[in-house]
Amino acid sequence: MSVKLRQELEARANALGFDAFGICAADSIGGAGERLKAFLAAGRHGDMEWMAETAERRADPRQLMPTAKSVILLGMNYAPEVDPLLALEERSNAVISAYAKRRDYHDVLKGRLKEIAGLVARSTGGDVKVFVDTAPLMEKPLAHSAGLGWQGKHTNLVSRDFGSWLFLGSILTEAELLADDAEQDHCGNCQRCLDVCPTDAFPMPYTLDARRCIAYLTVEYGGHIAPEFRKAIGNRVFGCDDCLAVCPWNKFASSVRQTKLAMRDEIDDPPLAEMLALDDPGFRQMFSGTPVKRAGRARFLRNCLIAAGNSEDAGLLPAVEGLLGDASPLVRAMAVWALGELADQTRFDKHRAGLEPQEEDAAVLAEWQRNVGNKGASV
Repeated sequence: MSVKLRQELEARANALGFDAFGICAADSIGGAGERLKAFLAAGRHGDMEWMAETAERRADPRQLMPTAKSVILLGMNYAPEVDPLLALEERSNAVISAYAKRRDYHDVLKGRLKEIAGLVARSTGGDVKVFVDTAPLMEKPLAHSAGLGWQGKHTNLVSRDFGSWLFLGSILTEAELLADDAEQDHCGNCQRCLDVCPTDAFPMPYTLDARRCIAYLTVEYGGHIAPEFRKAIGNRVFGCDDCLAVCPWNKFASSVRQTKLAMRDEIDDPPLAEMLALDDPGFRQMFSGTPVKRAGRARFLRNCLIAAGNSEDAGLLPAVEGLLGDASPLVRAMAVWALGELADQTRFDKHRAGLEPQEEDAAVLAEWQRNVGNKGASV
């Protein structure tokens, strides 16, 4: 790869809005494959069975493109202008992770990556493939090898220039390109990311147990969230930025320069009362084009009801009561829990007396029984 081509690719990437650029060999994923096997063997992936099903392919990029010799890694900064932890103090608002308050980064990055990939293909004559976080490709270890950053103790990529706030995309190519030096680990003795985790999701540095992670529980997990995690979730309704936000390297991150990645004001930690009032068409309209839409209304309202129960805001009770008869058992169960947290005994008993237990599914009944005990109400 000529210096001239490298400069041309970097210049084009910068013009397209990418903030970080690096190259590594296709076989430079290091020990990430073995670490993934240990993660899966310990069951720390929860119900993300797709990770186990694609483990072999994840361990080597050449499983996705056997002729690949190099990987081009690109990063786009999405640093929030305000510390995400401040939003946790507004307990009647729904806190959405910084990455999800904007247009879906998959849509923003992919077309631009294809443009750079086309330039690579024309310049080298080799085949290319483009990936943005949806294929079984371990982009964080590759980004480490390409010099974009290192995987911190919270397992996310950390950049000396952009802290914890980089979206990643990659281009596999048949061309043998000059690789960058891998980045060094600069975490040192710091463990702020581990200490801040509300659910103790890190059994040790550089190891995540997704089953305890609020990001996993509120985004990936489709079931009834266990009672032991509900208080810790607070008012986080989609994702969690705590371990990212406390990283000292964030002080070097600049604000987003891409207008298509700018925050959408209407979903920048909106009032819980408005979220609890969303029907399915309203949910789809509000979160159209964002990562939140993929969760679906039921899962999102499950999270919002947990936040409502944690809010200590009795003004949310009418909205909670309106969801006790929702079509989704996920929603009904968490409406019961939120009612138990916010209502007095008389109000709780009134709703319980009006139900026919045989018509309720087991999970919803379990919530009524649990909260009967909490409230001291009679069945």
